[in-house]
Order: sequence, then structure tokens, then C-alpha cells
Amino acid sequence: MKKPPRLQGRLDPVFDRLGQSPHKERLADYLALLKPLDDQGRYRPFHELHYRWPSGLDSNLCWALVKKARTAQYSSLLPLGEPLQWGNFVLTPQAQKAISTVDRQATTAALEFMTSQIGEHAHFSYLLNDLIEDEAISSSQLEGAATTTRVAKDMLRRKRLPRTPDERMVIGNYRMMNFAWEQRHEPMSVGLILAMHQVGVEGIDDARYSPGLFRNNDDVVVQDGAGQTVYTPPAAKGLTGRLQTLSKWINQSHNNLEQKDYLHPLIKGIALHFALGYEHPFRDGNGRVARALFYWFMFKNDFSAFRYIAISVLLRSAPVKYGRSYLNTESDDLDLTYFIDYQCSVVMRAVSGFAAAYRKSLANADQFDRWLITSGFFHRLTEKQRAVFQVAKSGMAKEFTAGNVKEHLVCSYNTASSTLNGLVELNVFEKRKMGREWVFFLRAAV
Repeated sequence: MKKPPRLQGRLDPVFDRLGQSPHKERLADYLALLKPLDDQGRYRPFHELHYRWPSGLDSNLCWALVKKARTAQYSSLLPLGEPLQWGNFVLTPQAQKAISTVDRQATTAALEFMTSQIGEHAHFSYLLNDLIEDEAISSSQLEGAATTTRVAKDMLRRKRLPRTPDERMVIGNYRMMNFAWEQRHEPMSVGLILAMHQVGVEGIDDARYSPGLFRNNDDVVVQDGAGQTVYTPPAAKGLTGRLQTLSKWINQSHNNLEQKDYLHPLIKGIALHFALGYEHPFRDGNGRVARALFYWFMFKNDFSAFRYIAISVLLRSAPVKYGRSYLNTESDDLDLTYFIDYQCSVVMRAVSGFAAAYRKSLANADQFDRWLITSGFFHRLTEKQRAVFQVAKSGMAKEFTAGNVKEHLVCSYNTASSTLNGLVELNVFEKRKMGREWVFFLRAAV
């Protein structure tokens, strides 16, 4: 990746240079570049822009013009590194669309509205519990866990002990996501960061991860797929102090509409995600903790629907772009716009996917109820039996136990068992003894 030229102290005389030969003969071409975005509205880094400029222009001068336009729109964001440097960003159209999307579809109020629209369709809890597992699994897969999604979900639902380090990674991420939810009312602190790491990685390979401990030397680097070092984090010396400074910034209120330095929680949460990756405070597990802290911050700011929105599913599908968004920021004077813009595109798709799943679930519920009435089953089933029956018919889950029905439908074990055995008596379910428990599943002919 071609790094941008260093321009500190060289932006002010940029127009003087334009008045000199041979640049003044191409003045119109140069001035057309005096804007933060390209012609398609994208915030591109130098290595993507430099070969798109008209032939014959001085690439350093072109970049100076782009940077001048960007710095004019910069907002200071958060303190990073040693010596302390403030990261900046430009609020792009992509970020504005993402903010609008989460405000409309990811707040606690929006989630409560969705639930009220579902009404008595208790099957929706199965959808939510299915989605809540996705971030833990995909975040592990993003870090290299080879466990398949199907096997990981089966492990979480059966609460069976992990058999491999990869499965232990999934369990750790699942605990960490739950911990992020449970700690949403706590302030940011060095202790919270350490506890998040310990909950997430303890028991995987303690010698490798050092659970709940910051690195104490400078031998931690980020490498690409070819084993080349692409990023060296700030020194371990002073790490605790820098994270205390970060915590103080996170705990400051920025979302009061009367404030001059107003900052939407989505942008601030993404900045926190970046800061943990930038500092790389642990020997391993930094990415998982960074993503979990993003969720913690969104939960803290009343965006409860993020419990069911898995950004890592999308990050996993394009890990190179994810990594490059970090590197573009690090190599361009901590311009966080690259990272924020990419994360906003991911968040927007993830939130839209969650909303689409809800709409599909609502439509399927109505369609299923009409089928139940036509088939004569509707009045023969209890509400909980209808919920389990619909989940089985939709394929959302194929096997059921009294334990997982109890958990999903929030009822007693006896009620869950009675629900499942009632479906067997109606000849719509079968059951089979597997180990010490009975497992129920839809009959093939239904």
C-alpha cells in the first residue's frame, strides 16, 4: 500500500505553488481536486487517488489540495498514542446515513416497537436468541476460529463444554458479549477493559493471551497474511495512562444537543473500537475486545437492538478491507474518517439486515397463523405450542429440548416439557432419547 507523502507545514503555501510554472497552466485541473470527497462521494486514501488524477499533475501538490480541503472540515475526535495526538474526522454522507439508520431502527424504543408489533408471536424470541449468538461466533471466526457456525450454535444452545481451542474462543466471545450487556451502566475504566479481556479469553490458552493483563513490552505487532509487519502499536510504557485518558474522554458527555462538540454515540463508539485496536494493549485478543467495547458503548447509549446485530458477520466477509481501514487511518496522520466510514457502511448493512429479518419474521408469523387456521390446528395448540411449531416449520431450529424451550419462551421446565409432549401427542412432533435428555423434532410428513 503506497503511503501518502508527509505534508506537515506544507499546506499553507499550496496556492503559492499553484501560481508557479508549470502548475499555473493546469490551474483548473488542480482546483477541481480541492474537495474532501471524490466525484462519487467517496473518502479515498492517497494510494487509491494518486493514479486517478489527470496525467501530468504533481501528485504531491494534488494530495496537498485534497488534504487542505479535508483539514478545513476536520473535527477533533479523541486523544491517541504517545506523544499525545488528536485523531480527526470528516462527517461524510456515509456516516450521516448510518447515524440516521441506527436512530430509526436500532434504539431501545425501536426494538420495543418491533416486539409490540409481533404481539403474541412468541417465536420472535427464537429469532432474537439466534441473532444474539451471531456476533460471538463471527467475531471468533474473524480471528481465525475454524469452528463452523452450525457447530458453534449447537454448542451454545446445548450448553455443552467446548472441545477445541476454537470452540473455547466462541464461548469466550459469547461470555464477553453478555458481559458487555451486563456492564452497560458502568463507566469506562481501565478495570473494565481488563475485565472484558479476561472474560473473553480466559481458558483458551492462558500462556498466549495473559487474560486480564496488559502487555509489558513492545514485541507485539500486527502482521499481514504474508507475515509482514504492517503496524507497530505505541510503546507499552505509559499504556495504562493513555487508556485512562481514553476512559476520561469516553465518560465525558458528547450527546447533549446543546453542546458545541456534540458527537453522535455511533461515531464515538466506532472511535473507541479504533482506539483499542490502535493501542493494542493485550498480547492477543485485541480485536475481540475492541468490538465488544463498541457494543458496550452502544448498549450504554440506549441502542439495545445491537444485541441482535452482528457487525462481525460482515467484517468477516471482507477482513482485508477491515484491516486496511485501520492502516489508512494510521498512515494518514490519524485521520479516522477512513475507519469511521468503513464501519458505518458495515453498521448500516447490519442494521438493515436485522430490520429485514424482523419484517420477514412478522410476515411468516401471519402466513403461519393462516395455515394453522386452514389446517384446523390453530385452536388445538397453545400459544407456546404454536411458537415452537412455527420455529420448526420455518427451519429456524430443527431440534428442541425442554431446556432450550424453557429459555427461549421464558417459562418453567414443566411447561416447556408439557408443550413439547403435547406436540408429540398431536402427531406433529417426534421425540428421541439422546444421552440423558429427550430431543424433539418436526415429523417429516408435517
